[in-house]
Amino acid sequence: MSQEENLSVLSRRQFVNASLLGSAAIMSGSSLSALADTTKKFHFELSLAQWSLHKALFSGELSPLDFPVIARKSYDIGAVEYVNQFFYEKAKDKTFLNELKKRCEDNGVVSSLIMVDKEPELASPDAKERVAGVEGHKKWIDAAKFLGCTAIRVNLHGNGTVDQWIKGSAESLKKLSEIGKPQGIRILVENHGGYSSSGKNMAEVMRLANDSNIGTMPDFGNFCVRREVPGDLWKSACVEQYDIYQGVAEMMPYAGAFSAKSFDFDEQGNETKIDFLKMFTLMRASAYRGYVGIEYEGEKLSEDAGIRATIKLIKKVREQLSA
Repeated sequence: MSQEENLSVLSRRQFVNASLLGSAAIMSGSSLSALADTTKKFHFELSLAQWSLHKALFSGELSPLDFPVIARKSYDIGAVEYVNQFFYEKAKDKTFLNELKKRCEDNGVVSSLIMVDKEPELASPDAKERVAGVEGHKKWIDAAKFLGCTAIRVNLHGNGTVDQWIKGSAESLKKLSEIGKPQGIRILVENHGGYSSSGKNMAEVMRLANDSNIGTMPDFGNFCVRREVPGDLWKSACVEQYDIYQGVAEMMPYAGAFSAKSFDFDEQGNETKIDFLKMFTLMRASAYRGYVGIEYEGEKLSEDAGIRATIKLIKKVREQLSA
């Protein structure tokens, strides 16, 4: 579905909502009360993050082109979040992008965003590397626009001092926003290792950038700010963990996406390390009502079972918060 079609769908929804509200004025008291109860429901749509299927994709068992088909046919999810690692050489490949777009359209799937990795550091203290980082992200903004996405997700790993990181991050984000804004592409930052895994740091970058086209993508699980091996982002033991609920709360005022990370589940279907009810309570208290991305990253369940368990848990929590 193209971005223009997405806007058309939104316009139709807005018309329907307006009609419902207009009709409410002539309803009986009991009917009006029922409508009020309905409008209080905590509603949002689900999207599927491509990383949830990273094992199948990296092994070649699943083609990146099949991702939107799987999202719809296996899970009845109508929006997807791409990870550029799975088609890194295809950013300018119109044959590939056209086919991916066609498969989305054929299955009624919306392309939400592209998570961009493997480009030069946007938050580096080295100005030349930051310039290279901005240049490296341009092609993904173009690809996102072509696919009908509304955002790209970027990383701010960086190094140097925290002050250097904040200043360099805001500078790079503003440059990317200048490129993305005319194309309708927002620039979103995920808490994704290093300084970016601090909610306080992320909020400070947002305040300094001061641009409505720049936002955050709170992820439930990426709040390790320092690991055992200096400079390591993922492999060694975490020696300094930021409070995950505080971090999400600090990022929510700027949220342009919301990543429901999951790893493992107990017998009741709850995530064993992350209180989903608490996370979604933070979301409900915010203004954000966009897609909630399912990002299963566990080892005990298969990718398919993990995705299904995450969907089930999110739906249970949504029902609890709508009661």
